[in-house]
Amino acid sequence: MQDNYKETRAKSKKFVRYADGAELYSMSVSKFMQLAKDAKACYKENQLVLVNLEIIDKYLETFHIVEDDFYK
Repeated sequence: MQDNYKETRAKSKKFVRYADGAELYSMSVSKFMQLAKDAKACYKENQLVLVNLEIIDKYLETFHIVEDDFYK
């Protein structure tokens, strides 16, 4: 129950830090950092880096596999 609340709360945020985003998307921090950089979703203020989840979601949709052969 607590995990669902935490995930719902995190999804309602527009910006997250690397560690929070990695947990939200179930991947390592280094993989999430690279994903955020590739998507150009990073905002940096001094030492603080925030990642825009809306940009990440749009970027991930570009990798959606629609070919039926993949799912056989």
